[in-house]
Amino acid sequence: MALDKNSKIYVAGHHGLVGSAIWNNLLKRGYTNLVGRSHKELDLTDQVAVKKFFDEERPDAVVLAAAFVGGIMANSLYRADFIMMNMKIQCNVISEAYAHGVKKLLFLGSTCIYPKNAPQPMKEDCLLTSPLEYTNEEYAIAKIAGLKMCESYNLQYGTNYIAVMPTNLYGPNDNFHLENSHVMPAMMRKVYLAKLIHDGAWDKIAIDLDKRPVEGVNGSASQEDMLNVLAKYGIYNNKVVLWGTGTPLREFLWSEDMADASVHVLLNVNFSDIIGIEKYSSVHYGASTDGAVDRNHSAGRGGAIPKLGEIRNCHINVGTGKELTIRELSELVVKAVGFEGTVEFDATKPDGTMRKLIDVSKLHSLGWTHQVEIEDGVQKLFDWYRESLQ
Repeated sequence: MALDKNSKIYVAGHHGLVGSAIWNNLLKRGYTNLVGRSHKELDLTDQVAVKKFFDEERPDAVVLAAAFVGGIMANSLYRADFIMMNMKIQCNVISEAYAHGVKKLLFLGSTCIYPKNAPQPMKEDCLLTSPLEYTNEEYAIAKIAGLKMCESYNLQYGTNYIAVMPTNLYGPNDNFHLENSHVMPAMMRKVYLAKLIHDGAWDKIAIDLDKRPVEGVNGSASQEDMLNVLAKYGIYNNKVVLWGTGTPLREFLWSEDMADASVHVLLNVNFSDIIGIEKYSSVHYGASTDGAVDRNHSAGRGGAIPKLGEIRNCHINVGTGKELTIRELSELVVKAVGFEGTVEFDATKPDGTMRKLIDVSKLHSLGWTHQVEIEDGVQKLFDWYRESLQ
């Protein structure tokens, strides 16, 4: 199924880290008929509002990058919200996309869908093979439901909905708020502030805290108050203390690479490519050359096509297939920032999962490989962060 340059594409979550990068990637490729709505303009948990939006806009394609997200603390405190809000968003957007004949839908999930003790690197086929990580179980279950919705609509109605599962992302518009940011931006800001304290650059510290206050402390606070609140996050004069041992391994993907992979899949990959085009076409009535089938005459009702056996795990991992330790990451951050102080690890604090690496062989077979290596990406992120403070 081909989308031409005039196709109307709705990007849900177009202000987020990935959604904004997907929007910009589409523009660069000449796809200018884009539709976006902020959360204030359209509440995706409101079924009536979502139907009204689709009635009015009638997009040809949908990128579902909107989600209710947060860190470990938020996932623990708001368990009901995490499963309910995300399920509502997914159900509303996917069902209305189907009702309005959307040609192509791309659903963005997360690699937290995989079992806590999944074999490494994690292949798509390890989904639902053992228990999930408890702290983000509700979010993971919602995302699993989303990818299963895409898979099941394809099997029952012959739609062309694809689900991609990105690894840990970083890049422009990342979240640098110390209370709830992810590991890389948090580490980067801590090292930068420790350098500024050592340099006595209180004007720059004030600018940083005005842009992103820490526990309500901004640039107008006294130096003592600034130092006290930063110390709570392991930030001192020329010294940073990070949680854990530094030994856990992590994979990181530049957000603009994730966007490029997403758009590549949106424009070039059909459901039939993932499960085998010849087999899929031969068992669906009304099969067409664009990878879709007549939605009124699907032989796949009930979620399985006897000739093909069981069809599952049709989602696509998106990452680099490469990993490094948290300590190695800290060394890259220190180099990018130009920090000459010390970085210590507090081994009394938790490490989290020791390894989370995904297998990206399916993605490579579909014609996409990452461009930005972590060494360059860390520098690019720090450059972006400094510019955000101008």
